[in-house]
Amino acid sequence: MKKYKLKTHKATAKRVKMTGAGKYMHMKAARTKYRIKKDPNRNRSLDKMSVMAKGDAHKMKRLLPYGL
Repeated sequence: MKKYKLKTHKATAKRVKMTGAGKYMHMKAARTKYRIKKDPNRNRSLDKMSVMAKGDAHKMKRLLPYGL
């Protein structure tokens, strides 16, 4: 019986990266609009990737079957 390859969800692959430990990293929301109003410390933290919540990371196994 033939095994079929799973397809990677390309839109998700562009937005999410996987660490060596298997955690998923993503950029925080609220990065583009009204940055002048926001505190500089907050702006710097918005530029860094953060670890995805467990519930969302569980969905990534289906969207990104081969990690990335």
